[in-house]
Amino acid sequence: QVQLQESGGGLVQAGGSLRLSCVASGGTFRSYVMGWFRQAPGKERVFVARISVNGGATYYADSVKGRFTISRDNAKNTVFLDMNNLKPEDTAVYFCAADAPPYRSEDYWGQGTRVTVSS
Repeated sequence: QVQLQESGGGLVQAGGSLRLSCVASGGTFRSYVMGWFRQAPGKERVFVARISVNGGATYYADSVKGRFTISRDNAKNTVFLDMNNLKPEDTAVYFCAADAPPYRSEDYWGQGTRVTVSS
């Protein structure tokens, strides 16, 4: 059974930065497309970023392009989300997710880490 554990959330002022990490265990990390999603209070969970199995391709929601960077370290079974120039509207619980072959949808989810951006 694959387990995903996020960390790195916290309280930060607008304009600040945070780095989220997600460590995977119990599976074949290098075969997973990894993604980050977020859920703001009272809203649905939405896509933030995705990275291909070898890190060669990345995709971002328009709302975070130019500010967030997704990366991965397959040797450490870890995916990262570097968040810069944070805005109050980035406040949410951030979840990492793993999409296993045949890559139809996210198969595994973490418990989430909370990010709060104060104005």
